[in-house]
Amino acid sequence: MSTTSTTLGGRLSFVGRQTRMVPIYTLVWLRIAIGLLGAGDILGNGIYYHWYLDAYAGFTFRYFGFEWMHPLPEPLLSLYFITGFLLGIAVALGWRFRITAPLFALAFTYLFLLEKAHYLNHAYLFTWLAWLMAFSPAWREWSLDVRRDPTQWSPTVAKWDVYIYPLLMGLVYFFGGVNKINYDWLIEAMPLHMWLQRRVGMPLLGPLLALKQTAYVMAWGGMLLDLLAPFMLLHRRLRWVALALLLFFHATNHLIFNIGIFPYLSLVLTSMFFAPDWPLRFVRWLAQRSHWVRRWRTSWLGRLEGTAPTPPKAHLRPAALILLLALHVFLPLRNYLFGSDVDWTEEGHRYSWRMMLRSKQGEGDFRVVDVGTGDVERVEPSDSLDRRQYYKMATHPDMILQYAHHLRDVRKAAGQDVRVYGDFRVRLNGRNVQRFIDPEVDLARTEWSWLSAKSWILHEVRE
Repeated sequence: MSTTSTTLGGRLSFVGRQTRMVPIYTLVWLRIAIGLLGAGDILGNGIYYHWYLDAYAGFTFRYFGFEWMHPLPEPLLSLYFITGFLLGIAVALGWRFRITAPLFALAFTYLFLLEKAHYLNHAYLFTWLAWLMAFSPAWREWSLDVRRDPTQWSPTVAKWDVYIYPLLMGLVYFFGGVNKINYDWLIEAMPLHMWLQRRVGMPLLGPLLALKQTAYVMAWGGMLLDLLAPFMLLHRRLRWVALALLLFFHATNHLIFNIGIFPYLSLVLTSMFFAPDWPLRFVRWLAQRSHWVRRWRTSWLGRLEGTAPTPPKAHLRPAALILLLALHVFLPLRNYLFGSDVDWTEEGHRYSWRMMLRSKQGEGDFRVVDVGTGDVERVEPSDSLDRRQYYKMATHPDMILQYAHHLRDVRKAAGQDVRVYGDFRVRLNGRNVQRFIDPEVDLARTEWSWLSAKSWILHEVRE
């Protein structure tokens, strides 16, 4: 009896710890940042789409399991970009949040799934963040929803509604560091040295970037910072040191490389490691120095006067939290199931925080053989794909296989039974060009396997 009581008491204590209330303000800050960054990203993609009007007009590479995802016809696609942008603004403002936030997450997910050749790690991370935000109580402070109905106000939330975000960012940093522990990155400072050589014309920094020593410092420094950052951010005294180093790291990356919103998103998530009431203290500090902020804060507090806060229940249950974390630990480690060099074969590359770790260039075509007549035709995918699609496909086996299946299906619809063979060659990190795909394997009759090695992907031979 006493053992049962002790066990039950331990479980209740664990649940109680997970649902302990903390200030809501970093969650509100994240809501504003996610809304604005997401709105800007959707708007930027809309501008890109209208600048290159055929961006989604032809064949698109779709994610496995989402082959049914297709670009909307015009004018619906243009309307989507406008709507997605406005939904992001609505999320930032906290307007009809319980409706606009899920719609915004859906809009961003649609954009992410629209073209696999456009895959970016930060877009994948942002998709997760948007859905987590959609099911959070982030609208319960500093929002138009609370302005309209003060009874929804709550200055506190369950702690895991806040702490899940720094935890996810900690995994991104940590696995980003783990993935940098490889021969090319640490011993050869490659491909970093190659990339820096392309920036030697930069004012002031150019001569420094030309040095191989600079590449080594950045390679080792980046690895150590990624590995140690989450642990430093958890330490109260080292937190500010980590923030200063990460500010320098992300500012340097933004200056030298074109990596979109990732530096801004990373810094916003890094700020979530600090006390959850820091945005409130920052607003109070501004109110002492700015008439406009003081006036807004006084007006806001006046609207809430006499309103009793109604703390929301925890949105993240322990079981869901464990499953979510297990998934984000498994995905970065799954490349070890294949027994191959992930930088070469791409097996287990996506969703693993392998950010800017290798330089690959490839080219090739397909040999299409008519089973009935034996006629052979060479198909140049560059004739029907845009430049970005072609260069991505030439170095990614899953996309080569998808395009081979596309050729098979097109010919089948025309009443022709064909075999499709790929002839592709790839260069990794400046080494010699090597054959990438077995040219004797019929890709038309080859299916993708999720967790087993693909024998039709040839391994790189290092001299």
